[in-house]
Amino acid sequence: MTGSWTASAVPVIAAPMAGGATRPALVAAVASAGGFGFLAGGYKTPEALGAEMDALTVPFGVNLFVPGPSTVGEAEFRRYAGELAAEGAPYGLDLAAAPMVEDDDHWQGKIDLLLESPVPFVSFTFGLPGADVVAALTKVGTQVLATVTTAAEARAAVELGVHGLIAQGTEAGGHSGTHTPEQPGVVPLRELVQQVVAATSLPVIAAGGVSESSQVRELLALGVSAVAVGTVLLRTDESGASAVHKEAIAAAGPDRTVITRAFTGRPARGLRNGFIDRHEATAPIGYPAIHHLTRPLRAAAAAAGQPDQVHLWAGTGYRRARTGPAADVITALAAEL
Repeated sequence: MTGSWTASAVPVIAAPMAGGATRPALVAAVASAGGFGFLAGGYKTPEALGAEMDALTVPFGVNLFVPGPSTVGEAEFRRYAGELAAEGAPYGLDLAAAPMVEDDDHWQGKIDLLLESPVPFVSFTFGLPGADVVAALTKVGTQVLATVTTAAEARAAVELGVHGLIAQGTEAGGHSGTHTPEQPGVVPLRELVQQVVAATSLPVIAAGGVSESSQVRELLALGVSAVAVGTVLLRTDESGASAVHKEAIAAAGPDRTVITRAFTGRPARGLRNGFIDRHEATAPIGYPAIHHLTRPLRAAAAAAGQPDQVHLWAGTGYRRARTGPAADVITALAAEL
């Protein structure tokens, strides 16, 4: 794939982790070790994203969430909000009365920003952008990447005319990039990479649970152009993850991650905790309404140091997340390449 990271020393990419974990300092630190980083545009206003872009002097990419249609009705939303009332009560939150919020995450404003201030790469998650968006970004010199979780999604992205694919295996932490949250793909990364590489001639980036240099080497041998990592960077000095998130990852035993929709109404992998145990079975599919419903609870719990009610996103490689400079993590992952 042509673009900024081909000039980098190592084909290791810092994945965009929305919600605060990825910040300019982390992207810069990864670049200092020869890697390449993506800013997370999700949950940010165009102004906030623009400020992060202005703070960087190294090449970087930007990731955006593709807005989709509402998937939860008012009655189902009110049922779940009532169910969560007891969770919010200790923090003074009346979740049962919370409004049902549906938005597009400032979609057009951020597209306009990226057309006015082009970056080398823009990646999309949760679905595919319109052909007009791909054409407009291409016209200003940006390469468009699509996150895919199945071979069928990869073929649809190829037909759209994107420049590259991010194959996200089920091991990935945080939200699944699935285009169909009601029936998400659960393909392991190695298998997905083989399927996607076989189905297209486009460059492919592998993402999902990668935490060791041996995994990077194996995936490159399967034909990917680069490997993206996220969870393994969460505890580093430059990570913006909350203290409660970092501490939970450090303290977690083996095999603690699960895929849940309880926090946001969209499948995402994180450390299993009490909130997931109490609500997973009854949580509706309904992003972003459920995300907005639980957001104040998650913020209050994190501020109070209560991991039981926080979305502790983490991929399957979380036990190898280490402290110290992010540059050291990238260097270790690129060992013997």
